[in-house]
Amino acid sequence: MEYRPELEIAADPDVYPPSEDSLLLIGAFKVRHGERVLEIGCGSGVVSLHCALNGAQVVCGDINPKAVALTKKNAAAVGVRLDVRETDLFSAVPERFDTIVFNLPYLPVAEEGALARAWSGGPDGLGPLPALMVQAPDHLLPHGRVVIVVSSLMDPVRTQAVLTGRPVRTLAELPLFFEKLRVLEIGF
Repeated sequence: MEYRPELEIAADPDVYPPSEDSLLLIGAFKVRHGERVLEIGCGSGVVSLHCALNGAQVVCGDINPKAVALTKKNAAAVGVRLDVRETDLFSAVPERFDTIVFNLPYLPVAEEGALARAWSGGPDGLGPLPALMVQAPDHLLPHGRVVIVVSSLMDPVRTQAVLTGRPVRTLAELPLFFEKLRVLEIGF
């Protein structure tokens, strides 16, 4: 998908704003018209909005109620229909999807608070990745995929162990000053 900078995305100081990783994710993968997409950890909704504007049917959610409210506000302002839910991974999402997208909290820090949950992946940086990989098959349609953002700061041995046994393809990379971000597509 192509990032649309003309979209007016409102902000909230308690919600993760669109950043380099968000833009990398948007540009890294494509959706088909009618594709069923779930975005976990939607934050401001910028990724979900781009998926919907490219013809996908989008359900999105976040553990942060302020992110849910902000995504609804941004969808209304853009005139896009999104099904937005407050959810911890799949807790409020029983359906199945073609694609699950998650800009994971990947920094290896153990910070607390609503906003810190958007970047704090715990001591190893994996955060909810292990749970995502275990639960995703129950929420994917046949031949579905998971698209995630990972960082070179994550524990490489544990990250590889979590992804072992699945076909993984790198869709995009972004070297930054202190880390390298990658968007991975994981087949199921």
